[in-house]
Amino acid sequence: MDGVVRAWVDGWVVSRGAAPPVREPWGFTVDVGQSAHVSRHVLAAVGDGVEEETVRKVADGVTAPGVWLKVFQHPELVGGWLGEGWWVDPEPGWLMTVPLPARTGHTRVPDGHRLRRWTRGGVTRLLVTTPDGSFAARGQVAPTGATAVFDQIETAPEHRRRGLGGLVMRTLAETAASEGAETGVLAGTPEGRALYESLGWTVTAPLTSAKFTGVGGASA
Repeated sequence: MDGVVRAWVDGWVVSRGAAPPVREPWGFTVDVGQSAHVSRHVLAAVGDGVEEETVRKVADGVTAPGVWLKVFQHPELVGGWLGEGWWVDPEPGWLMTVPLPARTGHTRVPDGHRLRRWTRGGVTRLLVTTPDGSFAARGQVAPTGATAVFDQIETAPEHRRRGLGGLVMRTLAETAASEGAETGVLAGTPEGRALYESLGWTVTAPLTSAKFTGVGGASA
C-alpha cells in the first residue's frame, strides 16, 4: 500500500503548495510552512502493517509544536502509542480510492447556480455559488500522472443533500481523467465518507491525525 500513500502525499503537496516530500525509512516528511502546521510526518504503512514501535519512534523524535503525524490506523489505537504533548483527533479519517473516470452523468448545475472551474499550478479548483452569489460548494484536484488527489471538498451546511457535493466530485473526476489520471485518491472525513462511497470510492485504511502541541498536550 506504500504506492497509495505515496500517491496521496505527492498529490497533497501539489494541492496545498507544500514542499516536495522527503523520503524516510518509515514514510515521508513534508514541510508545510504554516505556524500551526509547520511540517508533517506521514507513515507509509497501512492497517495491520502499522507497527507500534515505529509510531512511537517517529513521535518521540518530534520536539516542536505544530508538527503533525499521519498514521493509517484507528485513532483509539494510535492514541495509546503517543506520549505527552500530543493531541489526537478522535474522529478517524479515511484513505480512499476510486477508478477514474468515476461514475459520471447527472452533472447538471442546478438552476440559478453557477459552476466555475480554473487551473493554476497543476491544481484544478471548482466553485459552486447560489443564485445570489453565496458560497455553496467547492473542491480541488491535483493530478500527478496516473493518480489524482481530491482535496478540500466542502459543501456549505445549508446547501447539503442537494447534490452539490456529487456535482463537484464528478466534475473533478472527469477533469482528472481527461489529464490522464486513472485512480483518484483522497483522505476523507467521517462526514464525507458516505458521499464518496455513493460515488464508487472505497476505503483503503483508516487515518489518524495527531498534532504535537508541546508538554501538557493542550488541544488544537
